[in-house]
Amino acid sequence: MKFLNKNYNELEEFAQSKKDEYVKGSPFPHLVIDNFFNDSILNNILNEFPKDLDNIGYQYKTKVEQKKFTLNDSKLLSENTSNFINFLNSQIFLDFLQNLTGIDEKLQSDPYLQGGGLHELRNDGYLNIHADFNFHPTLKLDRRLNILIYLNKDWDDSFGGNLQLWDKDMTKCKKKIIPIFNRMVIFST
Repeated sequence: MKFLNKNYNELEEFAQSKKDEYVKGSPFPHLVIDNFFNDSILNNILNEFPKDLDNIGYQYKTKVEQKKFTLNDSKLLSENTSNFINFLNSQIFLDFLQNLTGIDEKLQSDPYLQGGGLHELRNDGYLNIHADFNFHPTLKLDRRLNILIYLNKDWDDSFGGNLQLWDKDMTKCKKKIIPIFNRMVIFST
């Protein structure tokens, strides 16, 4: 599978080896995996990342989000990005997620990329503490998982902008995850 780092070609075996770690993740089920994907694929996506998300995408301007841009219109994504997202929505990857998470109900991908696609948080922007939506407005299904794949090169912890996992009451940060290139975070919503 060209999308994966060759060290992860045995997806089912890897999922089984990490299932306990995912399920017991604190403050809620999650897993951080570095270098899971083929670097050249992610480099192509980064090189083709739209420079004009403010014109072709959507900008969030809420109390929770500032200077955050997204693009989830598959017609506007590059071919490399579309192919990669199609892999993430494939039965192969869904089976991997099913095995990793232990979710009993059959997972379904989101062809609408609701909350998915490309995201960019600009300098001085922020995404405040929040709980992700858990009911898909179009598919009318429970949204069970969130997957973040970072494309940030040369990231320094002093930049801030870490992903923070907070307790259920959103009163205390339990874990900080640095958003470095080719880091994937999978978590239950």
